[in-house]
Amino acid sequence: METFLKQWMPIDASYHGEQIDRLIIWTHWLMLALFLFWASYFVYVLWRFNAKRNARASYHGAQTHVSTYAEAGVALVEVVLLVGFSIPAWYRWTQPPGKETNPLEIRVVGEQFAWNVQYPGADGIFGRRDVKLVTSSNPLGLDLTDPHAKDDIVMLNQLHLQQDRDTIVHVTSKDVIHSFKLPVMRAEQDAIPGVEVKIHFRPRLNNEDVSKWEIACAQLCGLGHYRMRGEMHVHTKAEFEKWMATEPKAQSSIGS
Repeated sequence: METFLKQWMPIDASYHGEQIDRLIIWTHWLMLALFLFWASYFVYVLWRFNAKRNARASYHGAQTHVSTYAEAGVALVEVVLLVGFSIPAWYRWTQPPGKETNPLEIRVVGEQFAWNVQYPGADGIFGRRDVKLVTSSNPLGLDLTDPHAKDDIVMLNQLHLQQDRDTIVHVTSKDVIHSFKLPVMRAEQDAIPGVEVKIHFRPRLNNEDVSKWEIACAQLCGLGHYRMRGEMHVHTKAEFEKWMATEPKAQSSIGS
């Protein structure tokens, strides 16, 4: 089943992705077992109760409790998947990494039809934003009078991550509901206006020749939804530090 599904699934480039993929595989095994059982039962019923074998209709039907036992068994398996695997996994995934791990924090703001990405500068603090300052050249409304905003990095449809470093993404929206999705990171979160939701993951590179993947919007957000795509890059530590040092800061890119 795993080999079969991986033909169509995106590669796993996160450390927690294996747990999600395993749950998906177990769920598919359950669905396959249910399909085979009920399909076989359906064929049996067509044969057992056809008009030639039963000239008169039976108004009582089956008198056994096989279906009841089967439904109870399915419910038991679903409870095991939910309580034994899904809920513990959900609990682990909702616990953000602590400051002691030095996570990379990024702010992503969706709009029709693009992803605005903000990195805090060397001070590690996001600059103040004000909706009154939003312009075509300042899509996030950064207040450049705030010392914390001047060294921030602002990009459009570009997300740069560091390999083997915990990443926290603060997701929100400027207009309608979008859905920020990173398929290879097994991460997805609705971008809701007025609400900032954190998601976290740790990138890894299984193949050093592949380090660029898609940022998708998984929510129909308007006529231009089809072009709301971006690129996600994963770098080594040295490459990421070099990128951070050379990328233009908000003071020069917005203020110019």
